Amino acid sequence: MAAVISNLSPVSLPSQLSNLRRCFFKPCARPRLFDKRIFAVKIRASSTAFVDTKPPTEPIVVENEVSSSKSILACPICYESLTLIGDHVLSVSESAAGSTLLCNTCKKSFYGNQTHYDLTVASGTKDYGVRMPISTEFFRFPLISFLYERGWRQSFSIWGGFPGPEKEFELMRDFLKPALDGNIVDASCGSGLFSRLFVQSGLFSLVIALDYSENMLQQCYEFIKQEETFPKENLILVRADISRLPFVSSSVDAVHAGAALPCWPSPSTAVAEISRVLRPGGVFVATTYIFDGPFAFIPFLRRKRQIIAAMSGSHFFLSERELQDLCTACGLVGFTSIRNGNFVMISASKPI
Repeated sequence: MAAVISNLSPVSLPSQLSNLRRCFFKPCARPRLFDKRIFAVKIRASSTAFVDTKPPTEPIVVENEVSSSKSILACPICYESLTLIGDHVLSVSESAAGSTLLCNTCKKSFYGNQTHYDLTVASGTKDYGVRMPISTEFFRFPLISFLYERGWRQSFSIWGGFPGPEKEFELMRDFLKPALDGNIVDASCGSGLFSRLFVQSGLFSLVIALDYSENMLQQCYEFIKQEETFPKENLILVRADISRLPFVSSSVDAVHAGAALPCWPSPSTAVAEISRVLRPGGVFVATTYIFDGPFAFIPFLRRKRQIIAAMSGSHFFLSERELQDLCTACGLVGFTSIRNGNFVMISASKPI
């Protein structure tokens, strides 16, 4: 049953940040096999060479050893874990430029730039691109990305009943309790409003800010740079398609989607992907708005909105029951919701 909230009051986040952090990266270097006749010299990152004292009978082969690490990040094609090549660290604290993530299964490489890692299927291509629906492409415009956190998001409180980021964060904390000290993906993060709140709260060991818009991620990076004491080592910025999430199956503790459901080209495909990447017991928390009340009685509205969705890629919901059915159809259980006007916060989890 939906609970109605009133007299919403702001809340301040903890000022002391937790230093707790888990390590998600494990060495995964594979041994190379050589013919016994080959003389091998292995050069480590420290430039120290170890040489066999036996005289070689064949030309010398030099193997450069590079540091590598695995994470929950996965190839969006085959969903196998990606390996980080080089001595970089998967963190916004270091420039992603020059970093390479390699899929050992399909052999595709993904590269980082100054702000984020591009883990879309078309990553690395120059002449090939996929046009997304209007609702998705709209947020890729630089002006829209610039304005989103500078007035646009605040308007949600006026017409949509959204209580504001700090209060929303307070409301979702109870839903996120099973994921505390774990990792969380801020899906369709926009300019990283909630991604930054998740990091600053100190409640999560790793936060992944994910969006399809390069310009939104650029804005997120700019906001982070403005805060000198921001704990950048716990945050990764990733460009990805919500319908092809670049994460290993059952590896994510929580997924948050703030005001994003209406903008997804296919909410059912997106929530199914979220269900895939969540670990058993993992939590999905989302906020959106519901056009119920008089809108629910407009004749043929349900059929016409399907046409609107097909043309624009934008979706709207007429009841909480529709959101519950969406989560249930995608394998999530324990649906709960909180209402405040048109605003609704929903939560569901992956079965244990």
